[in-house]
Amino acid sequence: MEVNTNNLSDKAQLDYKLVLKAIDGDQKAYADLMDRYRDAIYFMLLKMVNNSSDAEDLTIEAFGKAFKNIHQYAPNYAFSTWLFKIATNNCIDFIRKKRGSHVSIEQSQDDPDNVTITIQSTTPDPEEHYINQQKVKMMRSVVSKLKPRYRRLIELRYFKEFSYEEIAEELELPIGTVKAQLFRARELLFNILKNTSSKI
Repeated sequence: MEVNTNNLSDKAQLDYKLVLKAIDGDQKAYADLMDRYRDAIYFMLLKMVNNSSDAEDLTIEAFGKAFKNIHQYAPNYAFSTWLFKIATNNCIDFIRKKRGSHVSIEQSQDDPDNVTITIQSTTPDPEEHYINQQKVKMMRSVVSKLKPRYRRLIELRYFKEFSYEEIAEELELPIGTVKAQLFRARELLFNILKNTSSKI
């Protein structure tokens, strides 16, 4: 089917050509798309979350989701618009989830001096604790199926909560390599989870 891309700018038309190549399995096209937008996505997310480590993770997640669903992109509008929407929505979900574990201080509109402080309990009830334990057990089981180098990266980043800098130092790797390999590790992990009958 012939697609009309006349409504797209030259930049957006080049993006669309890369998208078509990526859909056909061209790995370089994926890398080119990531290179074109990684910094812009990262700095947009950094403004939203004000934390460089979270912004890095959310950038990787945004590209992961976009590439996983790239066949759904239609050139009615620019690829960059579609990508930024995915990144923004994913970030909003992240902020909402994170807010649940923080203290919320609200000021009444009727009475500015009347401040309501809502503190959400961070201690799970016994049932939640059991479910969380099962999730961790399941996740460790899935991670164990990865190749050793990817398994180590996931363990350091998500189980031990190392920063990218700490992982680079621990594994004696350039930080760029750590980020690239973590992206690949998460992609592999996602594929394993997708094909796992027991959902986490």
